[in-house]
Amino acid sequence: MRKKFLPFHEPWIGEEEKQEILDTLESGWLTKGPKTVAFENQFASFLGARHAVGMNSCTAALHLALVALGVKPGDEVITSTITFAATANVIEHCGARTVFVDVENDSLNMNPELLEKAITPRTKVIIPVHFAGKMCRMDRIMQIAKKHNLAVVEDAAHALEADYLDKPAGRWGNCGAFSFYATKNITTGEGGMLTTDDPALAEHVAVLSQHGLSRDAWKRYSKEGYQHWDIIEPGFKYHMADLQAALGIHQLKKVNFFWEKRREIVLFYNEAFSDIKELRPVIVEGDGKHAFHLYVVRLDQTIASMDRDQFLDRLQKEGIGVGVHFRAVHLHPYYRDKYRLPRGTFPVAERASDEVLSLPLFPKMTLEDAKDVVQAVRKILKYSGK
Repeated sequence: MRKKFLPFHEPWIGEEEKQEILDTLESGWLTKGPKTVAFENQFASFLGARHAVGMNSCTAALHLALVALGVKPGDEVITSTITFAATANVIEHCGARTVFVDVENDSLNMNPELLEKAITPRTKVIIPVHFAGKMCRMDRIMQIAKKHNLAVVEDAAHALEADYLDKPAGRWGNCGAFSFYATKNITTGEGGMLTTDDPALAEHVAVLSQHGLSRDAWKRYSKEGYQHWDIIEPGFKYHMADLQAALGIHQLKKVNFFWEKRREIVLFYNEAFSDIKELRPVIVEGDGKHAFHLYVVRLDQTIASMDRDQFLDRLQKEGIGVGVHFRAVHLHPYYRDKYRLPRGTFPVAERASDEVLSLPLFPKMTLEDAKDVVQAVRKILKYSGK
């Protein structure tokens, strides 16, 4: 057992980020301002997107994408049931109907062959979720969307570095939503970004993110002189702040370094677990670059001597932090009861929901940390060696 608990995730914050935060504090400009704009430009350049709009969360980016695309009561939005609840919650906030589809057994990404069957005359948007850093089969999804004249909003919260068929996450659909939450591949503490090549969509989302105030309203207190603002439409308080962007500016510069560090751990895990029949890693490569956001494994409870939750408990008692990504959204009480979705509705997702757990994976981990994780897993499952 480890003497010091290994957290599920710990962010890598360097001196550059600390100095940028201090500079922001000393500047007196803490909310949206020049550093947010700089980070937006930097992020757009990184992805090769025409526009990036900073948000206070990925949830905000998803919500405003739907609002800007005109989703309203009576509409339907299709998404995966293996995702964080925020993906579905924003559909509910628009007053639309959430339509779930099952996932592929290997990647746990949206199954495109089931997607088309879920489309009705009321369907307006598809939200594919790039699970754990592996992109969905976007060529097929976009083909279906084009056939039915549907908008696509990519939930790329896990997929910052990912691409599919040489095209980055967030560049396939009408727009993409990214997360900079504390456990993400880069962090601004809280925060998110919406990316798009559509200037009108970017403009609309930017306005909506600041109460519906006219564009660049943040400049009204700048040295350029006071500028009156107008309410164009009722918006939200969703914009990113310079305190967040101060972290993001330097985190993004390290994104490839962070990716390499996580990849080393993934390769080590894959080899170390290769002989454990009860455990199957959900790392599916091919057709593109994996972002390696999460290291998800599935515990085969038909041959293991315990269920997933017992396994989680024992790992934590061995000093190893864990997560669960995810319990299927349609099984949560709100969605189960509202849409009458009992077990058996989406069998692939439901089985995964009972089997998955996530092991520590972050750049600050050492090889010794990873060895401790492997040792704990093997001890619990009664495997010696390695």
